[in-house]
Amino acid sequence: MSDNLLEIKDLSIHFYTDDGDVAAVNGVDLTLSRGDTLGLVGETGAGKTTTALGILRLIASPPGEIVSGEILYEGEDLLRKTDKEMQKIRGGKISMIFQDPMTALNPVLRVDEQIAEVVRLHSKCSVQESLKCALEILEKVGIPSERGKDYPHQFSGGMKQRVVIAMALSCNPQLLLADEPTTALDVTIQAQVLDMMKGLKSEFGTSMILITHDLGVVAENCNKVAIMYAGQIVERGTVQDIFNNTSHPYTKGLFNSLPSHQGKSKRLKPIRGLMPDPANLPKGCSFHPRCPYADRLCFSEPAELKEISPGHFSRCHHADKGADLYFPDEEINEIAYSMGFPPSNPGNDILGKGKML
Repeated sequence: MSDNLLEIKDLSIHFYTDDGDVAAVNGVDLTLSRGDTLGLVGETGAGKTTTALGILRLIASPPGEIVSGEILYEGEDLLRKTDKEMQKIRGGKISMIFQDPMTALNPVLRVDEQIAEVVRLHSKCSVQESLKCALEILEKVGIPSERGKDYPHQFSGGMKQRVVIAMALSCNPQLLLADEPTTALDVTIQAQVLDMMKGLKSEFGTSMILITHDLGVVAENCNKVAIMYAGQIVERGTVQDIFNNTSHPYTKGLFNSLPSHQGKSKRLKPIRGLMPDPANLPKGCSFHPRCPYADRLCFSEPAELKEISPGHFSRCHHADKGADLYFPDEEINEIAYSMGFPPSNPGNDILGKGKML
């Protein structure tokens, strides 16, 4: 049996709208080993949730369509499965925790009934047996079994999220897709829910893809990381690779945007500009309009995801330069862009550091 539970190869997902073809996911490659927790990080609109929905084949069609790629789960391509086969996989082998627990729960059904329904869909058991299983899993996520008779509106935000997690884990799935499971919660409840998820993951032996924009959550809960930008994976590797040997300029920008606990810098260094419109992606490297290291090659040629050290991949023409990259003068760069030219090439700077060629 392969160590890889999930392999995504060249996955592309487009949405066809009146305004044109929206390329939400563009050639994503990911690998998840058994027992791993992969943190999928990126700005809003990067394609993280669309990728997760693509794994479960929950892309609404129309307007969405998986246009290419393979999603290999235990060696079998999910894109070749029938709808009936996918119904057995969803919730049984692969479960998803959605971002907003209120929209994931039926407001007119008691929570134990909702969890029991999932159990009955994936195992041969009676109504009473499924309800008993529902109460047991509620206890595991820290909710007293007597609360199973309550309705979703009778729970707080953190408790509703626990119910959604209980529902996702009710059939002991091998893969859990968690879409920003703590975004709507306050910091204290976030920590409690994440600690609970970590314990349950260990107890059930579940692999997980944790979608988030919080690098602190990634550092505490993941052993692998993939950074996503404009529908592509721009850097992936172990937590140590990404945090200690950052390679891609976008990843560097994410870290520079964080406040320093050591107080070395008084001002944050945000990534300039905005995420590109997925209906009108820039030519060449998709990050070049915001990249301080971009040169003419970046403007004209798409960057390929290449291995810069064992297991560490980066989608950057200059990734092999590593720490030799520097931040060119911002003012010079702004002038260059206004004139329609790329910034100076850091490796061919004849007029001085950060000056235009």
